[in-house]
Amino acid sequence: MAYYIVKLLITTVLIVLISEIGKRYSLAGALLAAVPLVSILAMTWMYVDTNSSESAVEFSERIVWLIAPSMTLFLVFPFLIKKGVGFYPSLFVATVMTIGAYYSVIYVLGKFGIKL
Repeated sequence: MAYYIVKLLITTVLIVLISEIGKRYSLAGALLAAVPLVSILAMTWMYVDTNSSESAVEFSERIVWLIAPSMTLFLVFPFLIKKGVGFYPSLFVATVMTIGAYYSVIYVLGKFGIKL
């Protein structure tokens, strides 16, 4: 149980820290957010939990295929904001479109025999 609390605390502290840095220094916050910290943490926790790098390797390989559709959020959200759409509606639409992009990529890759 203590292990899960430590995992939760480390992960939470990193997210809050990035958010706080981003409020003061947007470039530094963006850089920290762009570094795949969540992925690094997830792979680390997988390795610690299983003492095997196989699950982290599989996880990493699948992430590569999902990088492009994740860009949908970062393109659609600022576009909508600049067009005068409110913050929450823009975030909602961009998120829904990103989810759609993920499913589309997974579907298309499946047609080529690539299973994620």
